[in-house]
Amino acid sequence: MAGVLTFCLLLGGCATLPRNVEKYPTHAISDPGDTRLGRIVAASGGGDDLSGVRLLASGEEAFDSLIALADRAQRTLDLQYYIIDDDESSRILLQHVRMAAERGVRVRILVDDLNTAGQDTRFMRLGEMPNIEVRVFNPFPGGRFALWSRFLFSASDIPRINHRMHDKLFVADNAIAITGGRNIGDEYFTRDRTYNFVDLDLIVAGPIVPQLSESFDRFWNSRYAYPISSVDAPVPTEGEPRLNSAGTGPEGGDFLGRELDAGHLRLDWVRARVLADRPVKISGQTSPAEERTIAHNIAALIRSAHKDVLIISPYFVPGPRGVALMRSLVNRGVRIRILTNSLATTDAPIVHIGYAHYRVPLLRLGIDLRELRPKIGSARPRFHRFGHSTAGLHAKAVVIDDRTVFIGSLNMDARSAHTNTELGIVLDSPQIAAQVTALFDDISRYGSFHVKLIGRGDALEWIGRGPGAERIWYHDPQTTFLQRFALRLLTPFAPEQLL
Repeated sequence: MAGVLTFCLLLGGCATLPRNVEKYPTHAISDPGDTRLGRIVAASGGGDDLSGVRLLASGEEAFDSLIALADRAQRTLDLQYYIIDDDESSRILLQHVRMAAERGVRVRILVDDLNTAGQDTRFMRLGEMPNIEVRVFNPFPGGRFALWSRFLFSASDIPRINHRMHDKLFVADNAIAITGGRNIGDEYFTRDRTYNFVDLDLIVAGPIVPQLSESFDRFWNSRYAYPISSVDAPVPTEGEPRLNSAGTGPEGGDFLGRELDAGHLRLDWVRARVLADRPVKISGQTSPAEERTIAHNIAALIRSAHKDVLIISPYFVPGPRGVALMRSLVNRGVRIRILTNSLATTDAPIVHIGYAHYRVPLLRLGIDLRELRPKIGSARPRFHRFGHSTAGLHAKAVVIDDRTVFIGSLNMDARSAHTNTELGIVLDSPQIAAQVTALFDDISRYGSFHVKLIGRGDALEWIGRGPGAERIWYHDPQTTFLQRFALRLLTPFAPEQLL
C-alpha cells in the first residue's frame, strides 16, 4: 500500500499543465444595439448612464430567465460558472445553448475546473460542436477521472490549484446578463427533491453589461483558461445525448420570455457598477488590501454606512479585522443584521468552525444574528415552494442604509477575500434594497434561528419561532451529537485563512 501511495505521489510530482496550447483570443461583440435583445433594452427605458436591473429571488424564475436568453440570443452567448452540474437542470439549459449554436450563435463556456471531475467527455463533446468553445479555468494537470485523484496527481501544485474562479455570469448578445450567487444545477433552481438553496441573482441590462463582458473576456483570454481539448484526449461525438425539443422548454411561467416577445422589459433603471476580481488573483500575487479586489471594495462600502447594514452570506467568517470594522460601526450607532447558515443547513460544515468562533464576539457588539432553519415553510413571498426539501443559504448580498445594494458571488470569508476570484454588482436602488430587506425579514421571522447570548456569559441559545410556537435550543439546533462532536475534533485542523 505504501508503495502505491509513493508511486501516485511521484506521478503527481510529474503532472504538469500542457505548454504551447493553441487558443485564440476572442471578445464580446461591440455593437449589441443591432440585435433583437439590444433593441428591446433600448426600448425599455434607461438613459443617463442608468442600468436596468431586476431581482431574481425565485429559483424557478432564474432558470426560466436563463433559458429565455439562450433561446433569443442572435449573435453570442457567454457562460462563466464555478459549477455546471451534470444533472437535469444543466442538461436542459445546455440543450438550449446547443440549439442557439445551431442557429449560428457563437457560444463561449468557461467553467472552473474544480468541480468538473468525471465530466471531461461531456464538455469535450459540447466543445466539439460547431460554434461552441469550452475552456476550463485553472485546470488540474492529471488524475482527471475523480476529485481525489486530481488532488493526488497535483500534490506538488497545491498553492496554484487552491485558487478557484468563483464567478457566475450568463451574457446574451452583450445586451442582457444574469449574474449573482447561482451556479448551474438543480439545487440552485429549487428543482432538487432533498436540498435546495435560497439564492439571489440579478437580470441586468444597459451600460453595465459591457462591463460584465469585459470581465468575462479577461478570464477567457487569460493564461489560466485552457481549451478542454488541451487537458483531455478528444472523444468521438457519436452518442451525444439529445433532448427532444418538446422536453426542453421552461416548466414554469417563462417570465422573462413573455416580456422579450412583447418587446419590453420590466426593469428598475438605476446607477450600477461592476466589482470584478481579475484573473491574476489566481496567482496569489495580489495583496488582500489591493483596491482591485472585491473584498476591499465591500469593506469600504460597509464602512460608509450611517444607520443600517444588512448582510446575507452562506459562509460568514469575519476575522479580527471584520469584527473591528463592525465594532467601529456599532460605536457610531449603526444597526447590523446578519443572516447565515446554521450547522443544520450549511453545505460546508468545515467553514462553520470558523464562523462559530465569532458568534460570541458579534453578539457582544449587539449585532442581530440569524441562522437559516432547515425547513423554511411552504411558499415564501417571491420564493419557489421548498416543500419537504431542506433549505440551504447560498445568497450573497449586502444592503447599506436602505439604498446601496451588493449582490454577487462573494462570501464573507477569507477564501472569497484572498483566494478565489469573485464577481458582483453594486446598485444605488432603494427599490432593490427594499426587496432584499423584505426577503431577509421574511426568513428571519419564520425561517431562521435567532442566536442570542444567555446573560453576560459566553453561552448561546437559539430561538426558533413559528406561527403560534417558540422553541429554544442550547446547542446548534436540529443537529446530532455526532455532527457537533466531529466539528470539535476538526477545529484544530481548520485554519481560518483556508476557510
